[in-house]
Amino acid sequence: MKKEKTRIPVYFHTKQMEFHPKYEWALGNRIKHPESTKRAESIFKAIKSHKELFDLKEPERIPLASIRANHSYELVTLYNSAASLPDGQAFYPSVFPDKKKSRPDPTNIKHAGFYCFDSGTPLDSKTWLAASWSAASAYAAGEEIYKGRSSVAYAISRPPGHHASKDSYGGYCYFNNAAIVAKLLKKKGRVVILDIDFHHGNGTQEVFYKDDKVLTISIHGDPRDYFPFFWGFSSEIGAGKGEGYNLNVILPPKTKFPAYKKALLETVFPTIKRFEPDYLILSAGFDTYKLDPVGDFLLETSDFEKIGKLISSLDLPTVVLQEGGYFTKDLGKNAVSLLRGFV
Repeated sequence: MKKEKTRIPVYFHTKQMEFHPKYEWALGNRIKHPESTKRAESIFKAIKSHKELFDLKEPERIPLASIRANHSYELVTLYNSAASLPDGQAFYPSVFPDKKKSRPDPTNIKHAGFYCFDSGTPLDSKTWLAASWSAASAYAAGEEIYKGRSSVAYAISRPPGHHASKDSYGGYCYFNNAAIVAKLLKKKGRVVILDIDFHHGNGTQEVFYKDDKVLTISIHGDPRDYFPFFWGFSSEIGAGKGEGYNLNVILPPKTKFPAYKKALLETVFPTIKRFEPDYLILSAGFDTYKLDPVGDFLLETSDFEKIGKLISSLDLPTVVLQEGGYFTKDLGKNAVSLLRGFV
């Protein structure tokens, strides 16, 4: 495929900035919430400063059917219920019942713990607004690829999405943006989702665990020590028709680029090539950066461009979706570095 010389389309909507989680509970401690608006501000500023590389666009509202096709009626109802909370008031789940013994009411915000798997992902009156526009940005980037208008497109998806499943949320994620885009692209062919966030993409894995038309790969830190703790092990290979279509690659703490590159070239890429996909979705987290407060790899800013070039060499139409990355000072330039690899 001959690479186009046009600028990379980038999608973002300012309504994604109206959600302001102030704190989270992490391992019993109340800390300042890492998923702040400063993340998107850093990326947006860096993208705007490189007009020669990027074509910044505003998405249209995502079709509600695309959300409902990926998320349960109850989860959508819960988010709508949260929209009626008083402005400035956030609800943090603190009771997480046994799902087999509970009868939740998604119109009762106090039952949110049935649908959530952590205590760091709050709901408030702006959650639906921001999360749906984040999904809209992802969907619009996916349409660029689906309609053949570009060979690569990027969505500043904030809040992120890869921890959210069909009927649960957590890890700062509400709608699974990668799943929404994959459901669109798989209408035309086989899809691989490559998640390079430091944390395992458990939501994405769950959505496609029994699907043989979507290959899910996550390269991440050891889940015995890092969120989401219960998922992300190498023994998780898919089930039913999807058996063999899920790959988890665990790298040790302090991983630098040479080891990361080796994992891509020797494990990840051969798996992708055997699958023979038509499209690639890249869940791009930058918490693999050496200064990130919630990751433990040692990648440099320049390494992200190298990673981008390596992934670009697969020669697949690619949708890049923003996931994690919490060292906001350098987040924008890290995102630009990765995307330069596709130019």
